[in-house]
Amino acid sequence: MVRKPITAAIIKVVLALSVSIAFLQTSFAQTPPDVLIVGQIAEPKSMDPHTATALNDFRILMNLYDGLVRYKDGTLQVEPALAKSWQISKDGKTYTFQLRKGVKFHDGSALTAEAVKFNFDRILDENHPYHKTGPFPLAFFFSAVDKVTVKNSHTIEFKLKEPYAPFLSNLAYPTGLIVSPAAVKQHGKTFGRHPSGTGAFRFVEWKSNAKVVVERNPNYWSDPPKLKAVIYRPITDANTRVAEMLAGGIDMMVEVPPDNVSTFAKQNNYQIYEQIGPHLWFLILNLKEGPLANKQLRQAVNYAINKKALVDNVLQGTATVATGPIPPAFSWAYNNNLQPYAYNPEKARELIKSAGYQGEKLTFYVTEGGSGMLNPVAMGAAIQADLTKVGLKVNIETYEWNTFLGKVNPGLAGKADMAEMAWMTNDPDTLPYLTLRTAAWPDKGGFNSGYYSNPKVDQLLEQARRITNQTERGKLYKEMQTIVLEDAPWAFIANWKQNAVANKRVKGFKLQPSFFLLLKNVTKK
Repeated sequence: MVRKPITAAIIKVVLALSVSIAFLQTSFAQTPPDVLIVGQIAEPKSMDPHTATALNDFRILMNLYDGLVRYKDGTLQVEPALAKSWQISKDGKTYTFQLRKGVKFHDGSALTAEAVKFNFDRILDENHPYHKTGPFPLAFFFSAVDKVTVKNSHTIEFKLKEPYAPFLSNLAYPTGLIVSPAAVKQHGKTFGRHPSGTGAFRFVEWKSNAKVVVERNPNYWSDPPKLKAVIYRPITDANTRVAEMLAGGIDMMVEVPPDNVSTFAKQNNYQIYEQIGPHLWFLILNLKEGPLANKQLRQAVNYAINKKALVDNVLQGTATVATGPIPPAFSWAYNNNLQPYAYNPEKARELIKSAGYQGEKLTFYVTEGGSGMLNPVAMGAAIQADLTKVGLKVNIETYEWNTFLGKVNPGLAGKADMAEMAWMTNDPDTLPYLTLRTAAWPDKGGFNSGYYSNPKVDQLLEQARRITNQTERGKLYKEMQTIVLEDAPWAFIANWKQNAVANKRVKGFKLQPSFFLLLKNVTKK
């Protein structure tokens, strides 16, 4: 692909300026128009949407690729993307998509039904010649797919093993993005460093620990983006990101630390963006062994934690108190009739006494950071203090994020009594199905690290994902929430108001409930 000289020149100038601006503490005026510099929370791991799992990566990938469907602007409802239309069979087991014609991947190859089939066979078929370019850790999003069939050059059919209501929503998730088969065949395992999709922006360069550069795709099948280029800079330290934003080294940053939101809000050069999304911050409690196997003690933990103080003080108003396992962003599935556990230390003490707690030490896993974890060390310390006040003995063990996940995901048995966790999801099915079913215990391949088991909850979750009528699905999820809130397998803490800040030269940006960073309609003067 031939790169336009003007784009390369702009990128070179911007990179030089981003360094000098940070030192000189000058204004935004030096950064050129039409090139957006975004401060990311970490270095991406892969530009292959089928191998990526981190929101940090997704924020880039959603601008490089398209799926068959996408989330409608400002919602989690799906609308056409690469597929201009689709039909669902009466039994809910066959989905037939009509693809747009004339769409090209960034490498010039054509989008066809064969290309779409290649994508899903690559993920799901262990015998596929390019399955070895994985692993594909989120392939379970499409585990209901039995067979993908090419009907003609622009018609593709998915046969499901059983009705699966979240199927369309999962197709809009990054794991459902469509990659160029030609590029996968050319680059193999290194495709993640040489991405090629059909998206509004096309890949230019990835310099490790420095930048990912993308440029406008002039041949985009829809309206082309207004920006000439976007530069994503990985700045892992939150304070450094804030300093770069204040200095003018970046035009936009996501996940603004709670302490700094007011800093930007007080200045006229910045715009703060906030939105409630499908996020839940909670404590996993160990139901398999130890004191928290007793439901009364788990309820006591919920009563003992001053969640309003956490969201108002530690998180400084950037979150709301959580009620249960489904975030309120899923309004059709969220049970508005339920109330969160009130802060009631006296009730907690009564339940602790009734549970027969004998002063056993509770080990509490806390992480130093992680996407969606907000301010985990401060949160952990405040929770420990609240539990201590009601007579529980809590010992904190703190770990780096990847080490933390290595301890929590295999299950808490024999290691800890509770652990912090946060999830951001695309459908009300995802979090409870992967973390609350009996069949989702870690030794069975799920993320139910606290070993919760309730046959009625299992039944409701299995039933809900097989019903395509949203109203009927919602009733089942609401019933499930009532049971889970009573059983208290978790301590339900907070739903995050995702945030971002941009300098006022940036226009047309909106946060999305999906937490994705969509930049097609953004401009910068």
